[in-house]
Amino acid sequence: MRRLLLIGSLVALVFPVQALAHATLEKSSPGFQQRVPSSPRTVTLLFDQYVKAVPGSVRVYSSSGSIRVANVRSDGRRLTAVLPRLRKGPYTIRWHALSGDGHVVFGVFTFGVRVPAPAPTEAFGASGPTRSENVVRWLYFLSLALLVGGLGFRLIVLRERLTPLAARRFFAVTGIGAAATLNVGIAAFLLRAEDALQLPFGRLLYGDLTPIARTRFGTAFIAMTLGFALVTAFLFLAWLTDQDVLLWPAFVLGLAFASGLSLSGHSAADAGSSWKSELADWAHLSAACLWIGGLVQLAAVVWPLMPELRRAAFLGFSRLATACVGVLLLAGVYLSILRLPHLNDLWTTGYGHVLLVKIGLVTLALGWGGLHKLVAVPAVARGDGGVLVRLRGSLVGESMVAIAVLLAAAVLVDAKPPARPVPSPPAASSVKN
Repeated sequence: MRRLLLIGSLVALVFPVQALAHATLEKSSPGFQQRVPSSPRTVTLLFDQYVKAVPGSVRVYSSSGSIRVANVRSDGRRLTAVLPRLRKGPYTIRWHALSGDGHVVFGVFTFGVRVPAPAPTEAFGASGPTRSENVVRWLYFLSLALLVGGLGFRLIVLRERLTPLAARRFFAVTGIGAAATLNVGIAAFLLRAEDALQLPFGRLLYGDLTPIARTRFGTAFIAMTLGFALVTAFLFLAWLTDQDVLLWPAFVLGLAFASGLSLSGHSAADAGSSWKSELADWAHLSAACLWIGGLVQLAAVVWPLMPELRRAAFLGFSRLATACVGVLLLAGVYLSILRLPHLNDLWTTGYGHVLLVKIGLVTLALGWGGLHKLVAVPAVARGDGGVLVRLRGSLVGESMVAIAVLLAAAVLVDAKPPARPVPSPPAASSVKN
């Protein structure tokens, strides 16, 4: 069976899927997110094949609404529209044209007249993160925990050889995490593209995703998708060959590529961000993944399938969890201070409200874990078998609370922190002669 899967994977690589032949925008003037010194006279779109203008092919928007354009015409591979004089400010261009294959293709990009252009994901008409994106982000965090946290638990805590049934369960849980990381990541990108392009989900096939791919979010998505595909390959090979040593590159690469979230989020883009905030955010995420993924492995693999290793695994995980909790607290306090300029932002802003919910859930989870540390760990160390038998339900409960923490974190990631106060210029002083 494993040999057939390996052969099938190689065949899939040898015969790539044929590319679609829709018209693609090659160049525009103004360019993507270009800052121009003065109002451009025209918008010019150059495609890689023949296109035909349709009603409303080129639409221009300022921050206050639509701007009327004139003389939209097609000239083979080129679309041109005449612009009125534009004031200083950011602008969004939404275009659509009839491609040579008979399909209407769509796109969006931004530019700025004497100001920096916003990202396409912040184009006029885009609503920003939605509840669907919050759920997808939560599923992505959970997938990372199953994958990276599961690998970390296996390599750091549970070093003994697994029984065949336990090994199958381990690879099933981490494999679900790997597959979900790839697919949920793609769903997150498509949802963001759907919002930026203002297209129904079913018509994204005809949308130009290049501007979204060029953003910080898009670059991180591409790198993480390729990276976690490599992680999945190492995990797959470890299962096929029964070589646990291949789990190490999967684990290290998984931790490394998880940094894409930190390099494309608030810790990298907001005012006051630096390499320190990016590092703290990555450490916060990594610690949470190791903690939650380890809890799932304890409850799903060790407890039901390897009772002889319950004591050693629980004590080893307790040491790992203590280190993870310390990192979580230190990094979380630092990021909270960085993102909330004032203490009253906790109860006066939407971001602060979500953070308070997260703090409450984290406190509950830490209290639960602390109870394990103070009560269960000494009992297990003494060899109290009765505690081991009753402990699985408590581990499942702690896992559920930790998963709820991930949901709050997902909402927090897509929320906008309160703006930092702008320092007022010093008052001018007069000098008497």
